[in-house]
Amino acid sequence: DAARAYLAAERDRYRIANPVRDLEPAGTIRADGGRETVRLRQEYRGVPVLGGQYIVRMEKGGDGRRVVTGTSGKYFTGLRTDTAAEVDDALAVERAVDAVRADLDAEDFTAFEKADGDGAPLTGTSHGLVVLPAGAGVLTRHITVRGTGPAGGEPVLREVYIDAHAGYPVLQYSGIRTFGTPRTAAAGKAADRAARAADPTGSGVKLDGKSVELPVRQDEIQGTYALRDHTRIQNDNGDFLGTWDARGLGVTDVAGVWPPELPLFTSPTPAFGSEATEAGAVDAHWAAGQVYDYFKNRHGRDSLDGRGMSVHSLVGVTDGGQPLVNAFWDGQKMVYGNGDAEYLPLSAGLDVVGHEMTHGVIDHSADLVYAGQSGALNEALADYFGNAIETEVYGVSMDDPTASLLGERLCRTRPAGECAFRDLNDGRTTAKSFLGVGFGTDSGGVHLNSTIFSGALWDVREDLGARLADRIVYRALTEYLTPLDGFTQGRDAVIAAAKDLGVAGQDLTAVRRAFNAHGIVPNWELALGVDSDTLLERVNTADTRLGAGGDWWTASSSNEDGSEPYSVWAGRTDGTGRLKLMSPNDGRYHVNPATDGKTVVWQAHGSNGIDILARPLAGGPVKVLAHHRSVGRALDVDGDVVVYAYNNHGGRAAIAYLSLKDPANKGSRGGGSYHRATWPSVSDGKLVYQDWRRVAHVYESSTRVIDLATGEESVVQTAAPGTSLGPTAIAGGRAYWLLDEIDGNGTTTLRRAGLDGSDVTDLSPETGPQALNVSYVTASEGAVTMIARKPDTVLRNEALSKLWQFTPDGDHRGRVSCNRGEQLSAAAAPGTRVVWLDATTGTGEVVTRARPSGRCD
Repeated sequence: DAARAYLAAERDRYRIANPVRDLEPAGTIRADGGRETVRLRQEYRGVPVLGGQYIVRMEKGGDGRRVVTGTSGKYFTGLRTDTAAEVDDALAVERAVDAVRADLDAEDFTAFEKADGDGAPLTGTSHGLVVLPAGAGVLTRHITVRGTGPAGGEPVLREVYIDAHAGYPVLQYSGIRTFGTPRTAAAGKAADRAARAADPTGSGVKLDGKSVELPVRQDEIQGTYALRDHTRIQNDNGDFLGTWDARGLGVTDVAGVWPPELPLFTSPTPAFGSEATEAGAVDAHWAAGQVYDYFKNRHGRDSLDGRGMSVHSLVGVTDGGQPLVNAFWDGQKMVYGNGDAEYLPLSAGLDVVGHEMTHGVIDHSADLVYAGQSGALNEALADYFGNAIETEVYGVSMDDPTASLLGERLCRTRPAGECAFRDLNDGRTTAKSFLGVGFGTDSGGVHLNSTIFSGALWDVREDLGARLADRIVYRALTEYLTPLDGFTQGRDAVIAAAKDLGVAGQDLTAVRRAFNAHGIVPNWELALGVDSDTLLERVNTADTRLGAGGDWWTASSSNEDGSEPYSVWAGRTDGTGRLKLMSPNDGRYHVNPATDGKTVVWQAHGSNGIDILARPLAGGPVKVLAHHRSVGRALDVDGDVVVYAYNNHGGRAAIAYLSLKDPANKGSRGGGSYHRATWPSVSDGKLVYQDWRRVAHVYESSTRVIDLATGEESVVQTAAPGTSLGPTAIAGGRAYWLLDEIDGNGTTTLRRAGLDGSDVTDLSPETGPQALNVSYVTASEGAVTMIARKPDTVLRNEALSKLWQFTPDGDHRGRVSCNRGEQLSAAAAPGTRVVWLDATTGTGEVVTRARPSGRCD
């Protein structure tokens, strides 16, 4: 009340019209000396605003009155959006699941056949309306999509925001913070206190061979002892630190849900034996206590939420029965993988446990959105505190060569350090190391870019000492940072927190110097260089592709802040002339455009379904060609012919082709219970697509061509059993397509053949030293270009999606561009020119090159 009253009294300064109405309490921290930090979450007309949060810092004077010492945060004053939703929960869930499935398909085209077209095992849960604070605001429905990836069986937990007026996915990111909870009802407050006083002390052996004491609780009926610690969290709610036996469960069984009948890890005696050691249960229980003690003793914080919430650790989790070398916080609990022949169970790393529990602290303080720069900041802070806790508990000095490593104690057979996941002292900077990627890759680079910021914090710790640095970073996290902050705001928060703590002179200069050394300075994003020509800047769109044909390109773009529904624009590939707006501004999302240099076709997503639209580049009215409830991203045009992918009401994949002059003249393939079709492309009156059908009790996949003038259909090649077929391209009398014959090896083939099935050649083979994971192909008569990643499990620039180009005969291969960061949505223009969406600078830009760059060293 005091915080809101202050903001109301200073209305001219803060421009918050009604703090009582529009600011909801989001937590208060009370510290020594009468300091109080109040977080207030913004609502707009009763709807929560993503990232809208204001912080008021106060102190109590000798007379007991509160004095405001500072404010910070984000309150969005320009919101004007209508809060009456046109899209209900059911449709929003359907669109969110479709968006996640399409995103998974784009990452791995084998998802189509693994899902069998009948819908991947994904479900959605609505959390109600949320305003995204872009421009005047975007009213959305927040949907959590969870389940299993149809191709690789990987766990899926995505936060998706669906435009509540048009039903289009405008934001999507991971809900799993890789490396909250059900409360257990007390039998009675007095009985719980009595049991707590009588709790025995157990013991166990950690995976490093050291014996440790373990707080446990005895079941008086069964006589067994459980890894249940009531000595630290002492309240009347029954909260505790518990370690749960999740052996036999996979990631998808535990991510974002609490498994039914999950048991605590137990032992017949207080001394937990080898079974608990090998599962990582002893380490998890001991380490959770160490992390709790660090935050309690060093920062006065009672558990992850500061209010004594339960802390739950699940151990022994696998990757669908296979080893899991990872750990994560899912908003409720910590989950630790069982490790493999090289890695111990992940709970054996105290820094890993500290990292995951810090994600919980972040969720209950700054609540940094786990995407893009704010997500990288989230990871950086989790790394910092995980490392700080481990070095303190084990007494590791800052000058020890392993002091800056994360996960270095997880090796089974190799020397300590060779298994480290990250190094806080790796010297990464924004200018040399920042990797711009879309939210579909590492949630926008949350791990790829985290050590740029955590490296600066590590330098501060070296210069100022561990205790002071930890206090500064903790205060920045809990009293300054807000959900959408990035690197520059993170720097400001740390400097402000240092000043609060009396840091001045050379020490304050050292803090600034640490951020300068890592390139975290105002406007650092402007210093990132590229070797391509920019056609359209700041493309604030999601889940939409580019098109090119003739001397024209076409793309979907929003306004600069991304608040408006997307419009389709077209321009010349050499960058000359003015851009042309092709789509009407009717509130729908106009996406996935394609052009042949004469006509632009695209999809218009609205609350009542999706239209396929067309308009001549020379001008004229927009024509409605078709209407569907659900469509794929594949869309192409050549002369009078338009082809596209769609899903029927049963969710089964199909393609359609029609005449621009006479849209009723329409043909289709697939869409049946035993017949699917997908990935169409068209050129010179020929349509190539991928066919999947049941033939004599056997499912057969083939690449096919339809002669649109005669209607004759022929098979270019029938795939071997078990082969997955992917995107196609057609140009110069040749068909190009992707396939995966060796399931699960992480690479795919780019194949070429004549339209009659002759001259079959693998341009990019699935095996051998040049094998790549190819995800998309586009072609002109002069070149064929693919989007591909190197089969590398380490997240780094070389493993991101890049453009590779071949001559049609396959004799020459080279990189289209040496830009650092992710390269997506390639579209072939005449000759060797390519247009693509480049993420190097951290924001999407439509760029082009007229010829390949060749080698990128």
